Amino acid sequence: MTRDFAAGNYRFIPAVFQYSSGAAAHAGFEIERVRFDRLTPLAEGFAEAADYIKAAGRPLTAFCACELRSPAAFTEQAFFEFNQHYVKTLAAWGIYDGTTNPVARSNVCPEIDPPSEPSFFAFSFTRAAMSVSPSFVVAGGAEARGGAGSYPERIVRYRDTSPDGMKEKVRFTTREMESRMEAFGFGWQDTTAVQAYTVHDFHAVAAEELVRRGASRSGLTWHFARPPVIDLEYEMDCRRVLREVVI
Repeated sequence: MTRDFAAGNYRFIPAVFQYSSGAAAHAGFEIERVRFDRLTPLAEGFAEAADYIKAAGRPLTAFCACELRSPAAFTEQAFFEFNQHYVKTLAAWGIYDGTTNPVARSNVCPEIDPPSEPSFFAFSFTRAAMSVSPSFVVAGGAEARGGAGSYPERIVRYRDTSPDGMKEKVRFTTREMESRMEAFGFGWQDTTAVQAYTVHDFHAVAAEELVRRGASRSGLTWHFARPPVIDLEYEMDCRRVLREVVI
């Protein structure tokens, strides 16, 4: 279920052209997460990420994950068009080959005070490890089943934000995170951070669907934001990263 991206010193879970489902550093390397102190427009964020990665003595192919913020949820067509634009930089960096994209990604939409254009919140890259501890980043995933079909056909409990609807959405997404971690040989007990993205109250199901399963081992960060496509209501991502900085 995983493939190696030797040029970046990490392996990844193949998914769709715009992102992978997760990245894990090779032995001898670790992932560093870099968060911007302010939301940074896409082109500027890529430029700053390139400068930071080069200053660390690493090739641009070490770029392995990013967290984006967009002004509002996209239609399916608009999301496709955005992603076609987004991958151009990854292609120029020698990461995206026109078919396979090893970079994990989250892209969500703040409900309050959103950016005026798609922007960077954080990025991650691989570097020589200071310890033998593994590191990984699991990409954002929402309550949409994989496979063919439109989002309305694949969304769990489509347009249902009732308590029962949200319970199923949270349950599905939590299991998806577990599946992705298992592909790397990890689980909740290995995470150092877990993030949830929704504008809906999911407190009623948090204990059963998240805490009891171990997803809040290091706490749970809730971002009051929507997933990137209209009618998706709940998204999560998680990671094990021992080195994190803010610039």
